Amino acid sequence: MSDRSSLQTDEAVKEPMDTQSEFGAQYDSLSDVVAFGVAPAVLVFSWSLSALGKLGWVAAFIYVAGTALRLARFNIQREIVDSNYFVGLACPAAAYFLASAVWTLVDSNIQGETVALTMVVLTAVCGLLMVSSIPYPSFKNSDLKARVSLLAIMAAALIFAFVSLDPPRVLFLLTGLYLLSGPALWFRKRFGRKQNAPKEEK
Repeated sequence: MSDRSSLQTDEAVKEPMDTQSEFGAQYDSLSDVVAFGVAPAVLVFSWSLSALGKLGWVAAFIYVAGTALRLARFNIQREIVDSNYFVGLACPAAAYFLASAVWTLVDSNIQGETVALTMVVLTAVCGLLMVSSIPYPSFKNSDLKARVSLLAIMAAALIFAFVSLDPPRVLFLLTGLYLLSGPALWFRKRFGRKQNAPKEEK
């Protein structure tokens, strides 16, 4: 009996728990607000937005508030939304976009004060996109355990090589394209349905 019970115990230990407490989810969201909301806002404000005074504060606040609201909505809707798409711009993508923008401009020897108005617009737009209903590809359903072809491995190697040539500009380009992919997908779905809708017979 002891051997059988110990065997059952070992099997139970080996089984994955695959559980997440509500406290853990909220604590994780809090850390995301700091990492993807407060940190990018402080970076952009200290480098550029501070030159505009209150207008810079407003743009930074919109971004941080957008991050917090985006994560709160994600926690509420994570079980009911389509896993193929994010509802609104994901917080990490927005943070990477702003960070790569600052990196690119600093690498180009551009002073933050000279592009303060542009950074205000970009910061506020990122904050508004996060709380919008615009769909963004999530790539969650990618099967990482599936067999990878040699062509896919070569493509990944080429992408890494391409990024290494000029990291700030390449990352800014990639994140910028992802930022624009949401509105493009929204326009295609919205106006594509109208064009493909059957015409009513007179």
